[in-house]
Amino acid sequence: QLQLVESGGGLVQPGGSLRLSCAASGFTLDFNAIGWFRQAPGKEREGVLCIRLGGDSSNYADSVRGRFTISRDNAKNTVYLQMNSLKSEDTGVYYCAANRRNRCSYDHNAYDYWGQGTQVTISS
Repeated sequence: QLQLVESGGGLVQPGGSLRLSCAASGFTLDFNAIGWFRQAPGKEREGVLCIRLGGDSSNYADSVRGRFTISRDNAKNTVYLQMNSLKSEDTGVYYCAANRRNRCSYDHNAYDYWGQGTQVTISS
């Protein structure tokens, strides 16, 4: 069964950090671009960052520039989202998704596989 599983979410105070992980099972991430999306309550899902096989990335959310970074460890079949200087507006469910053609896009319809999401809550 092809599956993506996110982990690492939780409750953090403003200014704190979290590292989210996206692990694949049933397939290898080697030929996939992996995107991170998030969805706040009452809002549409938005693209955050995406990383291609070679390690180059695309940023789709100006609000996270300089605070979030994306990386991948193909040997561990895992992609990470490092989130620093967290703000209350970063609260939401974070999803990772895989594009089998190694293409990044801000459009969630461009992705083939999705994880179930992990909740991130920023609150004092």
